[in-house]
Amino acid sequence: MNTSCPDRLDALLQHFPIRARMFQAGALCGITDFAGAGEGGQMHLVRAGAMELIHPGRPALRVEEPSLLFYPRPMARRFVTDAERGADLACAEVRFEGGTDNPFVAALPDFICLPLARIDGAERVLAVLFEEAFGSNCGRHALIDRLFEVVVIQLLRQVMEDDQVQGGMLAGLSHPRLRRALVAMHERPAQDWPLEALGELAGMSRSVFANTFRDVVGCTPGSYLQGWRVRLTQQALRQGRQLKMIAVDVGYGSEAALSRAFKSQCGVTPREWRQARANADAPVVAG
Repeated sequence: MNTSCPDRLDALLQHFPIRARMFQAGALCGITDFAGAGEGGQMHLVRAGAMELIHPGRPALRVEEPSLLFYPRPMARRFVTDAERGADLACAEVRFEGGTDNPFVAALPDFICLPLARIDGAERVLAVLFEEAFGSNCGRHALIDRLFEVVVIQLLRQVMEDDQVQGGMLAGLSHPRLRRALVAMHERPAQDWPLEALGELAGMSRSVFANTFRDVVGCTPGSYLQGWRVRLTQQALRQGRQLKMIAVDVGYGSEAALSRAFKSQCGVTPREWRQARANADAPVVAG
């Protein structure tokens, strides 16, 4: 991989970290159904064995080599393996900070299937992960959870290198020129970013940059920057920060200006959004 490129994931992972928790390690035999409930994603690492993957409304997929199966969002599916031999899997719940507002959740396809051998640099991590997952060492669960998080990051790298996404943030980060402008917006959201400055970072003229950005990412640079600032605002609201302080950090001159941008993006004001999140997270009291 090109080490001279700016770090395309650092600012994203700092603001929107990824957490994993293993829930299965062992053989799956016969038919196993996974419901598409909840908010998080799941990762399945197939160490050995053949499987057929069935997704509603899609052709069945046959997996016959050690592979990674990743579902960034809830998705109903069925795994079919030999009733006797089965397949050896290590599986984890993957939680993206911010839930459906996390930029990775919006950028990734519904389902990713990759042979483990295709994931650059993951061989040693996977060897330790499988050794721990199928062993009985003390502290194994905490270690395995961290290793799954490493694999998710390695997968994100691979997705960008392979250009496996069509449009959106990760497509832009995969682009050899646009990536520099996107990283700059991610790292310094409070800065004023006229098209000329972004185009200069990308090594393009103002008009060429604007057209290329729209074609690859699917929106204008201004719309993307507003969306990024609103995502940061949502994250800060979850942390209980005051809107007037958030406005300074994300590049708006006042609380009112941020509120207008937020409502334009989300359809509700920051206050209404925060109240809706608080109501959704409140525990249900039995009558």
